[in-house]
Amino acid sequence: MREHQAQLFAGDFVFLEAPRWRHDRLWVSDVFDCKIFSLKPDGSRSLECHVAQQPSGLGFLPDGTLIAASQKDRKLVKIVNGEAVPYADLSQWAPAEVNDFAVDKSGRVYVGNFGYDFHGGAPLAPTDLHLVEPNGNITVAAHGLEFPNGAVFINKGKILVVAETWACRLRAFDVDSSGRLSNGRVYAELGKREPDGICADIEDGIWVCCFNTGEIIRLGPNGEITDRIQGGTHAISCHLGGTDGRTLFCTVHTGTEKDMETRRRLSAIKTVRVEIPGAITTPV
Repeated sequence: MREHQAQLFAGDFVFLEAPRWRHDRLWVSDVFDCKIFSLKPDGSRSLECHVAQQPSGLGFLPDGTLIAASQKDRKLVKIVNGEAVPYADLSQWAPAEVNDFAVDKSGRVYVGNFGYDFHGGAPLAPTDLHLVEPNGNITVAAHGLEFPNGAVFINKGKILVVAETWACRLRAFDVDSSGRLSNGRVYAELGKREPDGICADIEDGIWVCCFNTGEIIRLGPNGEITDRIQGGTHAISCHLGGTDGRTLFCTVHTGTEKDMETRRRLSAIKTVRVEIPGAITTPV
């Protein structure tokens, strides 16, 4: 197993989620600060949008439009000229805050939610993964997931892998030509590691941020751990980007969960150069 040392890319954030590389820069949500930022390769940042109900997952539609999960009102919004414009309303579908999601090449969005009142101390409950079609239609894509979190496509888009945070595992689904999911199964058991954000490289290796241990690990196609990074107290999300796709951007938090609740600015982006790149997105 290869060990890597992460370097600080940018700091002084509250709680960063869902880094995405597009248009020659990194995009990221600062959830508890209710802001979406973009960062240039030198780490300088620009405020792109306020999302009052807390932005979380980010993704890009095929035309290059940025969409974000608006957690508390359980909606997806698209970012247009610095404003959050309604895209899909999941408030009648998701029982709790919408979270991370994946977008396929046709613009279908697969979005998870907490499943229960996590912040209010309710007991854990399984929930559904929802599919938002490009025409706005919403359906249940999969049932019975335990806190579905990061999601990524592998095998040329034919398999969707979803992190189940509290179950300490990754779940996989086959994806048919119409976007329907089937054959749900365990992709990898992670022991006591709680997976949060995930991303994939071009060899179908999956980088996994382990929230509780602060590790970022890479799973090979056979499920073995090939690489490991110690990111901080908590590892939150990751993405392969940069001009050659070989920069792994990792969002971390260096404080306690109490520090998160009190909005201390202890979240940062760290980077590691890796051998196997992610897919390089061509700007629209």
